[in-house]
Amino acid sequence: MRIAAGLIFAGTVSLLASSAAWSQTPPAKGAAAAPAAAPAAAAPAPAAAAPAPAAAAAAPVPPKQPPQPARAACTNPNALGVARTVEIDTTGGPGFGFEHFKQLDFLRDHEVVLTFDDGPWPANTPAVLKALADECTTGIFFPIGKHATYHPEILRQVYAAGHTVGAHTWSHANLNNKKLTEDQKKDEIERGYAAVKWALETSPSPFFRFPALQHPPEMVTYLGNRNIAIFSCDIDSFDFKSKNPQQVIDTVMKRLAKLGKGIILMHDFQKHTAEALPTLLTQLKAGGYKVVAMRAKFPVTVLPQYEQELAKDVKLPTVSSRPVNSVVTTVDQ
Repeated sequence: MRIAAGLIFAGTVSLLASSAAWSQTPPAKGAAAAPAAAPAAAAPAPAAAAPAPAAAAAAPVPPKQPPQPARAACTNPNALGVARTVEIDTTGGPGFGFEHFKQLDFLRDHEVVLTFDDGPWPANTPAVLKALADECTTGIFFPIGKHATYHPEILRQVYAAGHTVGAHTWSHANLNNKKLTEDQKKDEIERGYAAVKWALETSPSPFFRFPALQHPPEMVTYLGNRNIAIFSCDIDSFDFKSKNPQQVIDTVMKRLAKLGKGIILMHDFQKHTAEALPTLLTQLKAGGYKVVAMRAKFPVTVLPQYEQELAKDVKLPTVSSRPVNSVVTTVDQ
């Protein structure tokens, strides 16, 4: 009898302990909790929760785009300014600009995006930056890789002022040229990005514009696989053909009056554009147009092999600003 009673008492304690442990174990997500009175389903002892299978199989998340340097505080109460900022998920290589891509119509009536190609360039790019700063507004810059290596300090000024920076190939080669192999076309794209990253000392945005707006289908596919957005335009300023600044202004405003909104293509490489921009921005404000800033959700992934090749070729600054007598000392005469 004592043995039987002891066995009954031990079994009762064991059951109560198992039930208590089960009641403190959270049920699996989406499943009903097991009844507390079901001893057969209870685990003998509480176990550490296993990681969710879905989390283990999840693809790695790309790094977020580093915070863009903030634009300077606006002291001009009548400035054109920035109406809104949009973030672009470039997965799959979306296209913008109705000249070639009509799927993503995100601009509202009287909204514009200001874009500038072919820089950075002395005098002209700084003048464009000043005009934008005076109106407390912003744009997207598509620099040529070679130019970025010539004038990295200017491109850093563009980025530091809070503007978005993409890429525009290494040498402004027309990628529709039949004489170029597919590998040469890819090299133009990738080397351009490597040069911009080298100049900025940070990864640029995965925004790309083809030189002369020439879009070879195989390179459109390639950029899509690289998750790089492609920019065409809605309004071409044709500033590279303009005889004077007024012609740049007239071309843009006439086209805008017809379309009502759009991505404007200009060149910070062009002197007439730098001269025209202050007046053009004033006219945009007077016409009720508003500027939209475009930012990338993730930075571009620059391929390491191109960074390594560029590092071998780019001649880093070696000029010293120290006085001669602190550098060169006569030790024997």
